[in-house]
Amino acid sequence: MKTILSEQQIALTVKRLAHQVLENHLQLKDTVIIGIQPRGVFLSDKIVDELKQIVPPSSVQYGKLDITFYRDDIRKELHVANKTEIPFSIENKNVVLVDDVLWTGRTIRSALDALLDFGRPAKVELCVLIDRRFSREFPIQPDYVGRAIDTIVSQKVKVFWQERDDKECVDLI
Repeated sequence: MKTILSEQQIALTVKRLAHQVLENHLQLKDTVIIGIQPRGVFLSDKIVDELKQIVPPSSVQYGKLDITFYRDDIRKELHVANKTEIPFSIENKNVVLVDDVLWTGRTIRSALDALLDFGRPAKVELCVLIDRRFSREFPIQPDYVGRAIDTIVSQKVKVFWQERDDKECVDLI
């Protein structure tokens, strides 16, 4: 097991990702942040908290998207859905989708399908904490990346969050 990001590195990475989003979307005008349930929400919560320290909190539109029933790779299993909370229109908005790890691209493909049920965004960008670059099954690339790593299929990237795991780090197992 190898630690990819420590707690301090995650904090710095979150700060950097928030600033990068803000660089491309000044004052977040016509921009919404949407965390992908369940694991992307831990990262999106932190990014949104960071953004609210830089711009007026009222200018941050934040939603959470459940993709459980849009997945194409887990239909045979019974899954408990998470909650989708998107209390605003995404029609003609810039959407920044947030997830913890980008690996095959299947989660993001599902999120794009789910997102279209809420309107037609002007643009969709992807923000991830970890980009596992060489295992993509779909032509999906992140716009904002915390750390890009090269892994083999047998390795796992495990993201631990303080709120859920009582520690905060990213490990390669």
